[in-house]
Amino acid sequence: MTVKVSGYGVLSPTAPVAPLQFSRRTPRADDVVIDILYCGVCHSDLHQARNDWGGSQYPLVPGHEITGVVSAVGPEVTRFKPGDNVGVGCMVDACRTCDPCRQGLEQYCQQGPVLTYNGMDRHDHMPTYGGYSRSITCSENFVLRIPRGLPLDGAAPLLCAGITTWSPLRHWRVNHNSKVAVVGLGGLGHMALKLAHALGAEVTLFTRSPGKEADALRLGAHHVVLSTDAAQMAAVGGQFDVIIDTVPCEHDINPYLPTLTLDGTLVFVGLLGDMTPPVSTVPMILGRRAVAGSCIGGIAETQEMLDFCAEHGVVSDIEVIDIATINDAWQRMQKSDVKYRFVIDMKTLI
Repeated sequence: MTVKVSGYGVLSPTAPVAPLQFSRRTPRADDVVIDILYCGVCHSDLHQARNDWGGSQYPLVPGHEITGVVSAVGPEVTRFKPGDNVGVGCMVDACRTCDPCRQGLEQYCQQGPVLTYNGMDRHDHMPTYGGYSRSITCSENFVLRIPRGLPLDGAAPLLCAGITTWSPLRHWRVNHNSKVAVVGLGGLGHMALKLAHALGAEVTLFTRSPGKEADALRLGAHHVVLSTDAAQMAAVGGQFDVIIDTVPCEHDINPYLPTLTLDGTLVFVGLLGDMTPPVSTVPMILGRRAVAGSCIGGIAETQEMLDFCAEHGVVSDIEVIDIATINDAWQRMQKSDVKYRFVIDMKTLI
């Protein structure tokens, strides 16, 4: 059986985001039903809607930065009750038995995690639909608790932009002795600055755009380096333990590699696809430096991040919008005309 839910979605790669009704499953015994109050707008929403990565299935309801309130729970649910503030991020299930899943790294599930939207349920094989909607039904094992003190609107982007930058910071053991650089100042970049600063690191922003210094310092950077200035780049040679590269399009990473310390690592979190120009192995071999990638985070890690953010007062910088303006918001997002994340107020879904 299914239930009808109202939301916004797209019917083809060229269609605008528009109101629609779709079917969600009736709750299973371990399910939590959530009334969605806020949903962040991620650049992935646009990529998936436009089938930029291939494999998009329509109708498609985007949204994987979801916060709201529990409205009902199944009889086997033990971790949540009606009225709890909760969130759902990029995944709603995984195989739960492979090595990565057993390590709490469901994002690397060997069978593939079930994505919050544009995925397929492992049990009933229904398509999954995201948070541009009135409610969502999810297994309690993939629901996050939003701690007291975290506003539900500012917390929504933590469930993608936050965890995407938190996971590599934790994996590469960033702490008060670390020097961290961030490439790019957008939705991911601003969260990387905030989280690295809160972890106690000395933080630098690499940017190609003059004039971002004041904002970068406000967000947690201690230094700003113009990456197109050869003298500024030379001055930071051999400094950084970790570089978090948040740029979502092809770009040259060769200038950044010499700025890593011995055993330093540049971590991609924004680019999906090929790199051009080719990467020179010279600074890698001569400095035992590495280029790596990282994908969102597991459920336990995401809860750890939310608890950390509540303790340190870290939320995303947001612009709250009505859902009726989502097409304009997507156009502005393409132009980087947002500081730094759009969040939909789902009360505006009529």
